[in-house]
Amino acid sequence: MGEIRRITEQEIPSFVSLMGAAYPANGLHNEQARNNVITRTSIQYHEDQETGFYGYFRDEEMLGGMKFFDFHLNVYEAKVFAGGIGSVCVDLLHKKERIAKEMLTYFLRHYRQAGASMALLHPFRVSFYKQMGFAIGPKMHQYRVSPANLPKGPKDKLIYLNKDDKQAMVDCYNRYAASVHGMIEKHEFECRRWFDDPSNVYVGYKQDNQILGYLIFNFKRASESNFLLNDLIVKELIFETPDALSQLLAFLHSQADQIRQIVINTQDEDFHYLLSETGNDSTDLLPHVAHISNVSGVGLMYRIIDVHRLFSQLSSHSFGQQTCKLKLMIHDSLLTENECSIVVHFADGYPTISSSSDYEVELQIDISEFTALMMGTVSFLSLYNYKLVKLSDESYLSQLNKLFHADTKPRCITPF
Repeated sequence: MGEIRRITEQEIPSFVSLMGAAYPANGLHNEQARNNVITRTSIQYHEDQETGFYGYFRDEEMLGGMKFFDFHLNVYEAKVFAGGIGSVCVDLLHKKERIAKEMLTYFLRHYRQAGASMALLHPFRVSFYKQMGFAIGPKMHQYRVSPANLPKGPKDKLIYLNKDDKQAMVDCYNRYAASVHGMIEKHEFECRRWFDDPSNVYVGYKQDNQILGYLIFNFKRASESNFLLNDLIVKELIFETPDALSQLLAFLHSQADQIRQIVINTQDEDFHYLLSETGNDSTDLLPHVAHISNVSGVGLMYRIIDVHRLFSQLSSHSFGQQTCKLKLMIHDSLLTENECSIVVHFADGYPTISSSSDYEVELQIDISEFTALMMGTVSFLSLYNYKLVKLSDESYLSQLNKLFHADTKPRCITPF
C-alpha cells in the first residue's frame, strides 16, 4: 500500500512527467512542450478551486497521479454533488501493481465522505472501470454531413461573440444544464479556456438582449493539395429554444460554398431527423439496405457511491408515476460501505426509503447495472433479458420497466 495525498507545487513537474508517459499522444517528448504543460498545470493548481491534484507515493516517490473535479450534476433536474476523476496515470515501471485500483478506491471514498452521491469519468478502458462498478453512460454520435443537408432558415438574430460575452455564454450554458438530465454546471476556470484558442469562432443567438444559444467551432483542412477544401468542426452547440437551434443550424447550412463537411458530436439520438440526407460520407450499407448515418462510441461512465443519499436527493422526482414497494439488494464489491439491502416505497413514483421490511418484490442487482438503471442509460427490460438482474416476481417486470424509464437519456459535454 502506498500513500495518496494532494501533491505540492514542487511536485507538479513529476506529475506532468507521469502524464506524459501515460498519454504519449499529448506530445510531451520535448522540453518546451513539457514546460508549457507545467506552466498551465501550475496555473490550474493555484486558480482552479474545483480541481485537486493527487499523487500516489511510495518512499516519497510519485508512482501515480490523478485529478479530482468537484461537479454539480443534473440528475432529473435535481442538482447533485458529484466527483469526477481524470488524468489517471501510473509509472510505466509499476504497472500491474494495483496502483490504479488503489487510487480509484481512494477517489470514491474521498467523494463519498465529502457528501457526493455520484462519481463519473471518461474511461481509458471501459472494461476496467466496469469491473470497478462504473456504468456505461450515453453514447456519443459523430455526424459528418454536408452543410446543405442541414435545415436552412433565417439567421437574423445571430451575432459574433467575444470575451466580453463570456459571462452571458456561461449563463446560457448553465440555464441549459439546469434543464437537461446529465449536464454538469460550468465553473469559472473552465470557461477561461473558451477564448484561449485563436482558431475558435464563436457565434451566438441573441434575443431581447440575452444570449439563448451559441456555437463554438473551428476549421480543419480537408486536403493537403487543395487549400480551399475545409471541414468545420463543431466544438460546442448549446441552445435554450427551438428557434435558437434553428438559426444556428441555418448558419451552418449557409457555409456550403466553403465547407466540405460539418463534423458534429452529439448525444442526441434523434439528430438524424434534422438532416435532409441521413447518410454520412460512407457508401457502405448495413443489412438490410440500412444507410450509415453516423458512427457511435461509448465514453462517459457513472457510478453511484451513496445509494441512500441519492434517493434522498431524488425525493422530488417521480419514477414513472408508479406505486410499488421494492426491496433492493445492491452488490458493491469495491465500495463495501455502499453495498446495501433497502426497501424503497414509491408512491406515484416518489421514493421514500422505508425502515420496515414491508415489500412486494425483490430486485438483486450489481452497482454498475443499478447506476445505469437510475441514470436512464439502459432499460430494466433489457437488463432482465440479459440476465443482469434477478427479480423475485416476474409479474412486476412491466411495472419496474415503467418505474425506471427515463424520458431522455443523460447528456454531458464536459471534458475532464
